[in-house]
Amino acid sequence: MTAREVQEVLKCRVLTGEEFLDQEVKSACGSDMMSDVLAYSKDHSVLLTGLCNPQVIRTAEMLDIVCIIFVRGKKPDQTILDMAKERDLIVMATGHRMFSACGLLYQAGLRGGAI
Repeated sequence: MTAREVQEVLKCRVLTGEEFLDQEVKSACGSDMMSDVLAYSKDHSVLLTGLCNPQVIRTAEMLDIVCIIFVRGKKPDQTILDMAKERDLIVMATGHRMFSACGLLYQAGLRGGAI
């Protein structure tokens, strides 16, 4: 699945990184706890979160996460968007809640992987 397909499934607004939407994503991880993301996320994944702070960008960078999606209508500030842009990350936002967003992506064929 590509990041563009993820965008379409979740009806996301692209906040930065539109030029990278054709990148492949292999799995998804949904969490507001970055320690869980560090423990369970995989490379080339989508991170779904409602946590709007710079730690999200730093975590994504360490794990080679392709795309961050802010759920529940959260809007990251310009500092977060600038950090993402510097790191060539895709940042999107959706009004879906975390559970719904993860379910829609699962239904579309994107998996998270076993622990």
